[in-house]
Amino acid sequence: MRAPLASALFRALPRLRRLALSLCAVPAVAGAAAVADQPGKLEDLFFGEAMYQAYQENYFDAIVELDTELQQYRNLDEPELDPFTAHLGQAEFSVGDLELSYRMHREAGRAIEAVLKGNVPQPVRNEAAYRLARIQYHKQQPLNALHALEMIEGRVPERVRPDEQFLRARVYMELGRFEEAVELLEDLKGEESLDGFVEYNLGIALLKADRTERGILELTALGKRSSSEPAMQALYDKTNLLLGSHLMESGELELARPYFDRVHLEGPFSNRALLGAGWVEARAGRYDRALVPWQMLQDRKVTNESVQEVMLAVPFAYGKLDVHSTAAINYGRALETFGREIDTLTGSIQSIREGKFLEALRRKEANQVKNWVVALRDLPGAPETHYLLDLMANNDYQEFLRNYRDLNDLFERNESWLDSLAAYEDVIRQRRAYYEPLLPGLDRKFRELDARIQVRIEQRDRFASRIEQMLVSRRPEYLARAEEQEALQRLGRIRSVLQRSPNLSSGETEARVARLQGVLNWRLATQYDDRLTDAYKHLQELNEEIEALQAVYNSYVRSRQAATHSYVGYNDTIDRLRAQVNRTQERLDRLMARQGNMLERLAVDELERRRAQLESYQIKARFALADSYDRANELQEQREDQRRIEMHQSSSQGTEEDGEALPQDNPPELEAPEDGGEE
Repeated sequence: MRAPLASALFRALPRLRRLALSLCAVPAVAGAAAVADQPGKLEDLFFGEAMYQAYQENYFDAIVELDTELQQYRNLDEPELDPFTAHLGQAEFSVGDLELSYRMHREAGRAIEAVLKGNVPQPVRNEAAYRLARIQYHKQQPLNALHALEMIEGRVPERVRPDEQFLRARVYMELGRFEEAVELLEDLKGEESLDGFVEYNLGIALLKADRTERGILELTALGKRSSSEPAMQALYDKTNLLLGSHLMESGELELARPYFDRVHLEGPFSNRALLGAGWVEARAGRYDRALVPWQMLQDRKVTNESVQEVMLAVPFAYGKLDVHSTAAINYGRALETFGREIDTLTGSIQSIREGKFLEALRRKEANQVKNWVVALRDLPGAPETHYLLDLMANNDYQEFLRNYRDLNDLFERNESWLDSLAAYEDVIRQRRAYYEPLLPGLDRKFRELDARIQVRIEQRDRFASRIEQMLVSRRPEYLARAEEQEALQRLGRIRSVLQRSPNLSSGETEARVARLQGVLNWRLATQYDDRLTDAYKHLQELNEEIEALQAVYNSYVRSRQAATHSYVGYNDTIDRLRAQVNRTQERLDRLMARQGNMLERLAVDELERRRAQLESYQIKARFALADSYDRANELQEQREDQRRIEMHQSSSQGTEEDGEALPQDNPPELEAPEDGGEE
């Protein structure tokens, strides 16, 4: 059984090695694969722990656990006796899948190629070939993926057969072999796990294969579906948007509008659908109807490209309807919005160049929610990232973001490991300070105990030797008690004295000595069996006492070794690990600087493109605004002239009528000279 500290340090070694491998492969660009789902009875708890980490999407921890178990398994003398054998194939496959989560395509590919070269059953070889093809496809190498798929012979495991066929169809589409892709995808229709995706790719393949009518029918059937799952509904909306755009570009305006109308107003494709629906009506000359979806789109978030485009489209439609004053008002509003957004983009670019964008990516608040990109916009003190969501539509930029965040995660893990090494050193110091004062006294007691054990062992050995002799030949004197042995010795000395001094000897004295000797011999002879039995029992008791002393001795030895091993011999290992982690940290700093620089450059380029686009819109809006004012003034002048003409005509008509009635209204005045007689 390993000591806890030793086990922790032992497991740290493959982690650092795996960390170095992951750093080599982080810049690769492709997708990630999930762990293979191979149900079965769990035989090895450590493998189960690794799979638990994988299913929790803690891929790095899962890689570390699996790599450690695989290394230990390969170093065993008899690995077939280890329960990990039952999961060996799945573990090797799972490592490859998990490495794809860190874009480690080269490592995953080499691992699977090693399986292909091994002596494995054909179904396992086929699955390995499928996984290798998937890696090559994610690396955007369709020819290599097709070569890997052609290595499949015979039966493919049923649980990966639909995925293998779907992958083969996508590879064919990448290579322009659309008819073959159509054939494969038609066989996959009805596969529950790929429902929707098969129909979408089938429709695209049919369109690319110039089977337009059939492709439109296939995509139309898919677009009519509805789902409560946001991901599936987004697929259906994307299908309708694709069909609407395709028909609009083909000039089929009446057929295109229903597809745009099917797109949900709250989905991710709703803005483009509203813009497309308006352009369908505008191209048909129905500008009043185009204003309905465009005005809905105009009120949405202004950072969206479709919204910015429609801010010019709405006044354009009003201009076509000869409502130039409203068009001028909308152009003015667009100019104000474009100017504000240009200032925002300029501030965003400056903020990114100051490093605030990368700082926001490293914030812990962003890691606490699943949709961390959206959360960046709500972080306090974060730089202006209003255009980040549109930028995230670029797959390469997503990969750079993931790489940077993974590098930052590895950097923080290394910092945690450095803290752990410092904690280990503190534990070692504490143990050394505790045990070293105690060990001299313990060693002294140990020596005393060892002496006692040696004495008891010697006594036991002599006693056991005598008993063995007595079992062969009777030796009563060996069983004499202490007083009896003393009496025998005194009788022996008396005989010696009588032999040296014959004058002291007499018949009576010798008779008395002989009588005493006889009494002792009689007692020993008659009690021999009982005393031998008691001696054997005493031997067993002595053995038990020695066993107890031996247990204490062994316990002390283990405790002494554990105490010593708990703080001796770790300094070199810890120093080596610390140096290795520090070197890795330096490498991480360099990689993060490169990745961050690329990330910032792509972000700045994208934001500058959006700013240039807005500036172009701004110029168009200025000219259109001036034109709208001119047209509005011209129309106003025309109306004023028309009003004046109408008023003049009305006034002229009234004057003529008044002139004809004047002689009749004043006849006396006209006839007065004749009646007055004054002339």
